Amino acid sequence: MSLLNLRQLHIAFGGPPILAGVDLRVERADRLCLVGRNGEGKSTLMKIISGEIQPDSGEQILEQQAHVARLDQDVPDGISGTVLDIARQGLRSGDPPHWADSAVTRLQLDPHANFTHLSGGLRRRVLLARALSAQPDLLLLDEPTNHLDLDSILYLEDFLLRWDGTLIFVSHDRAFVRRLATRIAEIDRGQLHLHTGSYDDFIRNRDARLAIEETQAAVSDARLGEEEKWVRQSISARRTRNEGRVRALQKMREERQQRQQRQGTPRLRVQEAERSGDLVIEAEDLYFAYSEGQPQVSQFSLLVGRGDKIGIVGPNGSGKTTLLHMLLGQLEPQRGSVRHGTRLQIAHFDQLRAQLNLDESVAENIAPGQEYLDINGQRRHVYGYLQDFLFTPARARTPVGALSGGERNRLLLARLFAKPANLLVLDEPTNDLDTETLELLEEQLVHYSGTLLIVSHDRAFLDNVVTSLLVFEGDGQIGEYAGGYSDWLARHQSAQTPRTAEKKKARKQQRSKQRERKLSFNEQRELDALPDQIEALEAEQSALHEQMADPAFYQQNGEDVTAAQTRLEQIDNDLKQAYARWEELGEIAEAQ
Repeated sequence: MSLLNLRQLHIAFGGPPILAGVDLRVERADRLCLVGRNGEGKSTLMKIISGEIQPDSGEQILEQQAHVARLDQDVPDGISGTVLDIARQGLRSGDPPHWADSAVTRLQLDPHANFTHLSGGLRRRVLLARALSAQPDLLLLDEPTNHLDLDSILYLEDFLLRWDGTLIFVSHDRAFVRRLATRIAEIDRGQLHLHTGSYDDFIRNRDARLAIEETQAAVSDARLGEEEKWVRQSISARRTRNEGRVRALQKMREERQQRQQRQGTPRLRVQEAERSGDLVIEAEDLYFAYSEGQPQVSQFSLLVGRGDKIGIVGPNGSGKTTLLHMLLGQLEPQRGSVRHGTRLQIAHFDQLRAQLNLDESVAENIAPGQEYLDINGQRRHVYGYLQDFLFTPARARTPVGALSGGERNRLLLARLFAKPANLLVLDEPTNDLDTETLELLEEQLVHYSGTLLIVSHDRAFLDNVVTSLLVFEGDGQIGEYAGGYSDWLARHQSAQTPRTAEKKKARKQQRSKQRERKLSFNEQRELDALPDQIEALEAEQSALHEQMADPAFYQQNGEDVTAAQTRLEQIDNDLKQAYARWEELGEIAEAQ
């Protein structure tokens, strides 16, 4: 039996169907990625699977006693407490507390850390620990890479590849999908199209399917047009009433009405200003620190020429936005200088969407108090311009606060491209964008003749657009590298220190020696005993964590508190050694 079986799911929310007769089978160990345009029903389907909402009709069959956990794309407000407290919130009645402890350990989190003091990436990791605490059979993740830095994304990828459960996830991060997904399901106009194979194969098959669909629709529309003309003009139709042909025409009309038109493709057009000078930005020996001794940027120099396309990457909080603000003249460096070239016109895309007024309509955010815009020398009505970004006139009158994350990003792009510019500064422009819009944005930026500065954690986007990379490497140091992310990664991986190479060589030699011998009698006894030893240590660790989570624990004798903390540290060391020894002896046993 499949872990999950969906049959003829239908839901409409009172309007056109969001899901119309969806069928899906999910097997254990599947890693299924849901893709589709913004608003097509991906999150709705995830909520149906998790039991948060019920479909209008259809059947959902979940394997008996199987547990489902869902991690939303946004960190909810109002969460407070220690990491361990929050992880234990995911436990069900009767679940042993050490399950939460184990999830915290596996995700390399500090159980005593205060949630409110953590970075965005670590908060997402804590919520993942909460979802995993009850050891779910099926894990649902909605845009798990949004707002994560590259290190956090790579950690999440590695963790999910090692995790032995079943995964359904929504993502527009193409590199993430390529690495994780075993199958891809696209939701398009209420229908689900399932693909087994690589992401690139899926794209080719999708494009071929849509091309065939477009051709068939054109043929059908042409035939309908001919029959409509016959009905209007034919004497035979009026006098003899060719009932069979009239009935066929009526059926064609009904089919045309029922055919769901695919939402149009965005028409993104960057509005370019006059050429800037050859020199765009010159920065010399920049230094900036928010706290003493912890510089975000230190002794950094950069020369940006016209037409350069520069990507900026680094951990969250490392100083990427600080650097942008200094380069744009919005923040004065504490040391060093920034000089701008001539005829510079800047357009800035802000990842925080602070440029948007949530109370005003979409149209008012584009052209306050105006009906027309000047776009590339043409006078265009604001509603017509917004339709290029898939905003209908009704949607253009909607307050921005009611828009989805993807719609807000499209609106920011519309604002950005309405302004002539020869320097585009984009801070995380890919968050919440569907794949098609993202690919169109890439195409525009590749052919853009001006200069680009792009902060992004989207590896595929960087590879496709930028020609050089600025990498934050810690302690305010920023390295400059030619090429995209994959080029930097290849160089970074090949530039191993001799010490690292020696360690790998030593480990290889050790493994070779291990394969040449067999376990002794005592080693076999040790290997057999290790699982019980590890279980006992983890149980003691869990008990200590539970004691130390109680505020009353710290009211007892100080020596007892210190002894418990010392014992906890000893257990951590013992567990590391036990796992290492278990792995070592296991490799020898497998080679016998």
